[in-house]
Parts: sequence; C-alpha cells; structure tokens
Amino acid sequence: MSSTQEKNMETIRFDDFLKVELRVGKIVGASVFEKARKPAYILNVDFGAELGVKKSSAQITALYKPDELVGKLVVAVVNFPPKQVGSIMSECLVTGFHNENGEVALCVPDQPVPLGTRLL
Repeated sequence: MSSTQEKNMETIRFDDFLKVELRVGKIVGASVFEKARKPAYILNVDFGAELGVKKSSAQITALYKPDELVGKLVVAVVNFPPKQVGSIMSECLVTGFHNENGEVALCVPDQPVPLGTRLL
C-alpha cells in the first residue's frame, strides 16, 4: 500500500470492526437475475441453523456460472438491513475482491468451516 493510500484510509477502532457480522455460508441456490440492471445472480446462502438461508444479489457473472456456485462456501455480511435490489430484497452482502480486470472474485474460506462461523 502506498503512503498516499495509507493517509487516505480511515482508521477504525476494533469495537467498530466487531459490529460487522461476517459469517460463512454455503450457496444452496444460484440463478440469473433476469431483471438486474447490471449482470448479476440471485444467490441463496445457507448460514446454518441460527441464521438460516438468506438471499443476495451478486455481480459475479464474469467469473462464475450458477451451477459452479452451488455448494461453494462464501463470506458475507449478515447484519446489514435488508435492501431492495431491483425486484428482490437482498438480505446479506456476499464479499469479494476486484481482480485486475475489474471482475469480482468471491472471498472464500480455503478450508471447510461450520456454516454460520463468524470471522474474527
């Protein structure tokens, strides 16, 4: 990270970070979001018994096909309020990183972990 980026980065307290519920879920359904303005999928993500299945819209069509996503573990923010995204109500935010081409690569655990596990 350059010193300019470091100067522009906002510093937060650890207590602020703890407010964000980043949890592991498994994609149990993925379909093309036909009514989306930008290419996207509708994902159904299972976060285990405590949180259940939540819906999300994800602009990840450049790197993934719906059938490749089912069964994949992902990291998502689960404590944002529901947000209307086109014709669906998004209940979580699946996380990812932009690659050098601007395509979104999912943030995934590299080993199996129980559904609903919180990132700390």
